[in-house]
Amino acid sequence: MIEIIADAVNQMNMTGSIQGGLGCLGAALGVGFVGAKAVEAVGRNPGASGKVMVLAILGMALAEAVAFYALFLGK
Repeated sequence: MIEIIADAVNQMNMTGSIQGGLGCLGAALGVGFVGAKAVEAVGRNPGASGKVMVLAILGMALAEAVAFYALFLGK
């Protein structure tokens, strides 16, 4: 299966970083999941919105770090 994909990419003369794209996709999904769970947590306990927001921002920053690793280390 991998050989078929590699042949298709070579025939189309695609140049780019598959790992960069997948890393950014993973980061986007991670940020979305963190945001969704943060909203759910605040909906369950509105009094803890400050603490939840701090942890959500930290979690989103860590998820975004994956995208930077994929982009910079992939080249």
